[in-house]
Amino acid sequence: MRTSFEIDRRAQGEEIPPRDALRVGAMRRIARAFLSFHGLSSLASPVSLIVSELVTNAIQHSGGTEVTVTMQRQDDLLYAGVTSNVPGNVALREAGEDAESGRGLLLMTATVDGLDGTWGISDDRRTVWCLLPTQGKAR
Repeated sequence: MRTSFEIDRRAQGEEIPPRDALRVGAMRRIARAFLSFHGLSSLASPVSLIVSELVTNAIQHSGGTEVTVTMQRQDDLLYAGVTSNVPGNVALREAGEDAESGRGLLLMTATVDGLDGTWGISDDRRTVWCLLPTQGKAR
């Protein structure tokens, strides 16, 4: 499954337009449908969270105008990746106790680790991906 959508180019710190914000929920629903179709409904909650965080980050921080979500099942593995049309500077950061944002990648990392998966950033720095086992712990 691969789906792309356009987003408005915006400056860092500028509010996300409502049309772009609605894409996050749409991508969660598409991810859940993909998982259901492939008999992986037990992964719906964690994968929805992962997709949600990665799509939000791409919209909020990439500075690009297009985002692509890719999901693929191969044997006992699930690949999920979110790509921006411009390279990013993806980095884990520490958020202050009172911060209202800044924990997305930490949350995604904890979720992937909890599923015995792995994640990374493509060499061109445009895609953040994760690879999750479809059998085993918590499934």
